[in-house]
Parts: sequence; structure tokens; C-alpha cells
Amino acid sequence: MQSKRWKTLLTACVAMIGIVIGWMLVEPQSVSADPTYTFATNNTFEPFEIQDSKGGYSGKNPGIEIEMLKKIAKHEHFKYRLKPMSFNGDLQALEGGQVDAVIAGMSVTDERKQKFDFSKPYYTDGVMMAVAKDSNIKSLKQLRGKTVSAKSGTSAALFVKNNQKKYGYKIKYFDSSNTMWNDVKNGNTAATFDDGPVLQYGIRTGVPLKIVTKKPIDAQPVAVGFQKGKNLALQKKVNNGITWLKKTGQMQQIIDKYTKSSKTTKSSTASRTIWGLLKANRSALLNGLWMTIQLTIVGIILAMIFGLILGVLGVMQSKVANAISSVIIYIFRGLPMIVLAFFIYMGLPNVIGHKVPLFLAGVMTLMLDEGAYIGAIVKGGFDAVDPGQWEAARSLGLPYHKALVKVVAPQGIKIMVPSLVNQFIITLKDTSILSAIGVMELTQTGTVIISQNMEGFKMWLIIGTIYIIIITLLTWLSNYIQKRMA
Repeated sequence: MQSKRWKTLLTACVAMIGIVIGWMLVEPQSVSADPTYTFATNNTFEPFEIQDSKGGYSGKNPGIEIEMLKKIAKHEHFKYRLKPMSFNGDLQALEGGQVDAVIAGMSVTDERKQKFDFSKPYYTDGVMMAVAKDSNIKSLKQLRGKTVSAKSGTSAALFVKNNQKKYGYKIKYFDSSNTMWNDVKNGNTAATFDDGPVLQYGIRTGVPLKIVTKKPIDAQPVAVGFQKGKNLALQKKVNNGITWLKKTGQMQQIIDKYTKSSKTTKSSTASRTIWGLLKANRSALLNGLWMTIQLTIVGIILAMIFGLILGVLGVMQSKVANAISSVIIYIFRGLPMIVLAFFIYMGLPNVIGHKVPLFLAGVMTLMLDEGAYIGAIVKGGFDAVDPGQWEAARSLGLPYHKALVKVVAPQGIKIMVPSLVNQFIITLKDTSILSAIGVMELTQTGTVIISQNMEGFKMWLIIGTIYIIIITLLTWLSNYIQKRMA
């Protein structure tokens, strides 16, 4: 009888995980007659995309491509959602079918034509080289033996890779322009290569670098990218929209606004003091913190359920159950969390034929990664209980499962508490890794804010302090629980 109850409990836990995942997997459908498409975009790629402090594009100057997309969507009668990520993440999301298109200053190259379809081009872009303001470097020939930087997956990255042997430099790759520029500013890299309009706009709005190339290198057309042979209706709408914008002169007006006008300032005009930055970005920081808390709470609850199942399987009187537990724990503890996140968000849709919502991808990553560690903790806690307790319970006639629940588990939980609370703190910190797939949590919020004001040191000091405060509170809670259970 007790065995059946135990199996029922495990079944209920598995069902709960399945219900939560299934419920979150079903994306809300639009009730509008107009179709809705998902566009991946670059989270730090001004002036093509200019995020506001909340990570959205509701500002007066959202960027060339966002203004262009707004007009096309209205003219061609469709709605859209934007998913800001790194450019490399954009391309992977498009390949995996997570998004319908990429609009992120995407250059049309022969290599990309083999994988993607492209809209009509609407801009011609080229690579430029920039150095620190006090640098004596004026040409590529002076880069021999030095380190240069470029953004992963971009035309600039292809250029520096193709010319590495010719000029004899080392290469560092980054996921965002502002991080890459700061690296040059701090003297860690001698020069950076980026899209010409992006560098020009950044310098015009306060980035302390200077461009040393006289004209753009390796100029290429820029267009919207699509999956090969997919979303043909959307491709037609975008092409029609681009043709209409060019014919009416609106396309050139948008481009001139960001490349020639001096009126397009960044959305944040905050004071450079820490208090000024906090005041100006309070709402964005609170939103990022709330997302971090949501991910942590939902992730740790599911991880606890998953880990409990793995831990119990690990101590059951069944070699098959023990083996299943050991293999699952081994796999998910061995996978780097960022690899798991990319697999779930970018790779899984190819298998299941369904897009995985961003929040769900983050929660599943935390559940599997942290759950494996919790499973090991639970198993270790039960194994740490004096074997005499098992023997005494069995000698009193208690079946195995009842002995586990009534005798061993209460003692094992006391042993586990410090490790479980520590894992809870680790889960909180690990949410920052999810910024790699575009989750707008606290770390990603900091990245976006820094792209607007270039105050890297002060903003990361603020973000780090917020994490320290939360972790300190959790540590106090842990100590309180341990005292109560002593």
C-alpha cells in the first residue's frame, strides 16, 4: 500500500512538471485578423536598433530598422514581436525556427545566401576600424602582434578572420558592441572592427574611440534574413514594404535621421553619478530584478521536484532506478549551462517542431541543470543518514518506502538544508547566464543600459551590489532555517 502511495507521489511530481511545461509551451495566439511574426534583432546595435532602458523599442528614436519595420508592418497589415539577442544568437534562432526573420543590420554575403533567404536590400554597410582616442595606430599594418576585436557572426568578424594572416594580429570575439568598445577603451585590445554606421553613431553619442579607416571596408548590402524557403508570405510583405518606403522617399528619410542628423540622442540622459544612474534606470533595474526573481523561484521549485525524483530514484532498491538517476545527474551536471540553454531554445524546436517561449526555455534550463545538482544533494543526504536508522526501521517491520519517508527522510533533510539553500543562491546567480539567449533579467538589463551610457564600471558596480544584497538576505534566511531545525 505504501509502495503505491510513493509511486503516486512520484507520478504526481512528474505530472506537475509536465503540466507546467505544457501550459507554458502553448504560446498565446493573437485574436487579430492580421498575422503576427517574430523578428530577432540585435540588443546592442545602434543606430539600426536602439533599445530603451527597459529593453524595448518604445523610445522616440528606436533605430533605423525598427522605424522601418513599424512602417512596413502598418502598410502590409501584419503585427510583429521582437526578440533582442546577440547577433550570433539571432542567426541560431533563425536556423532553429525560433523566429520568422532577423532584422539586425544583417549583411548579405555568399556564405549566408546558402543558409538564408534575404529581402530586398535597404542599406549598404561596410566595416570600419576604431582605436582609443590616444592611440597612435592609423592603419591595419600597425596591428601586427596586437589583439583586435570583432562581434561574433558579423561581417566584421569575417573580415578580421580572413585578413588575420596578412596583418598578423590576434582576435577576440564579443557578443555586443558596447562590451567590445569598452575593451578597446580600457586598453585590452588595440583596435576594434564594427559596422561603419554603428561605430559612427556610437562615437557621435559619446563612445571615447576614433575611426582611423578613411572609408568603409568590404561594403555589402543589408537586408532582412529569413529561413531558406520558409515564410514566403512574410518575405513578400517585407519586400513590398521596402519597395514602398524607397518609392515614397521615407526610407532615405529614416536613414538620414540616424546617420546625418545630430538630433538623435540616446534615450538615457542621466547624470553620470551612481545615484543619477540609479534614479534614471530605476524602472528598468526593477523589471530586470523581478525577472531574475521569477526565474529563480519557478526554476528552483521545478528543480526541487526534479531533484527529489532523481534523489529518491538513486536510493531505491532497484538497480535500474539507481542507474537512471546516476545517468541523468551525470549528463546535466556535465553540460555547461549555456550550452543547455542554447540547445533548449535554439535546437529543441527542430526536434519538436514548435517554438519554445523564452521564459520557458530559461526555466527548463534551470530545472534540468540545478535539478541534477539537487538530485545529487538529496541522494547524498539520504546516504549520509546512519545505516543503523534503516536497520532499526526495517527491524520494526516498516517496509522500505515507509522507512524512507518516516525515518530516513526527516533526518536526511536536516543534513541537506545548508546545501539546498546554497544551491538556491547558485540558481539565483545562474539566471545571469540566460542573458545569452535574450532573457531580459538583471544582467541583460545592465548590458542594455551600458550600451546607452557607456558607464560600464558604475553600472556593473550597481548590478553587483544588487546581487550581493539579495544573496545576503538569502544567507540570513538559510542561517535562520538551520537554527530552527537544529
